[in-house]
Amino acid sequence: MSTQPIATPAVKSAPPQGLHSTLKQFLLDNMVTTLFLIICALGLWVSGLPLTFVISDLIHRISRNGVLILALLIPVMAGMGLNFAITLGAMAGQLAILMVVHWGIGGVPGVALAAVLSIPMAVLFGILIGKLLNKTRGQEMITSMITGMFASGLYMLLLMVMVGSAVIPIVNPEILLGTGVGVKDTVDLAIVSRAIDNLWSVSLPITGLASAALMLLYYGSKLLAKQTTGPAQARRSGIKLGLIAAVAIAAVSGWIMTTDSLLNMVTVPVATFALVALVAIFNLFIITTKIGQDFRAVGQDQHIAKVSGINVDRTRIIAMTISTVIAAWGQLLMLQNLGNLRTYGAHEAVGMFAIAALLIGGASVSRATVGQALIGMVLFHTMFLVSPQAGKALLGDAQLGEFFRAFVAYGVIAASLAMHAWKRTMATRKRLLS
Repeated sequence: MSTQPIATPAVKSAPPQGLHSTLKQFLLDNMVTTLFLIICALGLWVSGLPLTFVISDLIHRISRNGVLILALLIPVMAGMGLNFAITLGAMAGQLAILMVVHWGIGGVPGVALAAVLSIPMAVLFGILIGKLLNKTRGQEMITSMITGMFASGLYMLLLMVMVGSAVIPIVNPEILLGTGVGVKDTVDLAIVSRAIDNLWSVSLPITGLASAALMLLYYGSKLLAKQTTGPAQARRSGIKLGLIAAVAIAAVSGWIMTTDSLLNMVTVPVATFALVALVAIFNLFIITTKIGQDFRAVGQDQHIAKVSGINVDRTRIIAMTISTVIAAWGQLLMLQNLGNLRTYGAHEAVGMFAIAALLIGGASVSRATVGQALIGMVLFHTMFLVSPQAGKALLGDAQLGEFFRAFVAYGVIAASLAMHAWKRTMATRKRLLS
């Protein structure tokens, strides 16, 4: 009996993706980030602001806002969307720093005590928010936004009516109104002003060289540890980009040091950036833990997570609690940098601006990374910095630049949510047609 080989059907391989298709997909995935990169570049050119001023101011803006933006990542990971309720964490930080100022405890001990005092309040607020959001599944973002507004009313009632009265009988003319009841609209935080920022400052080029060395060490170790084939191939490309960025940072920093550039006079608050870096590392580390895996499982599919034995409600509450505590600490970093507290308004725009910055970095309501938060911080605050001067140069009125900043903060959220819904619809349609 002669045996003939069985013909196997030819398997059609997917056509290689061309450069045009790759570029089109990249721009589609990063359209918001690309748009604001162009806006920032044009704004810098039109405004005519000195590069030294822009970089110096941008460094301080990122240091005081970084932790607040990073506070948003864990709820997104847990499938709870963009947490507008971080305003409650900001309120916890503000209440804590008012206590410290009332007791007259200044400097780093004062900020540290405020951080400790904010924890129980932020934990309580986080648990209450988490329980509420568990009752309103699918409507987490609008619920957290309304909750922030409601809590702001209670916060104002507490400080306007109860502080200085028989309910909270304190006497301190430094923070109370002339009537003795109610906290002043603006409270001087001189005793804790820039306590963390001034703890350790280093010149910009030295900071750049140190950062480049750390990046080379980190990415170099990952490059040696990773495989060169299989799923690790894509991660290897990211590692190579990181190494290239480290070399570029080192080269630019070295060039600045060898010239008479005014950038040598720019200082970086290393202690504050170290705290921002710790929060970023925490967000990266928690993904590798059991609770981090639970966050991701709940975010991907709550039903499957529940069947797998995960307590979904408890996991979501933990995510909101962590986010609220980090937001309280982020607000403390901002207040010590500013040196004063707008008692009744400092917390109102915290959630909106932090979320806008995160979305500009390329995040969505279902996916946000540390890298996207960092990119969004730079682009958003660059736009905030140059828009008044650009508005004055183009239209002769700096106030129009101020209006543009407010317009962008709300507009980018609306646009990002609309594009996210459009992408989800297109993905569903493509899946049904395939």
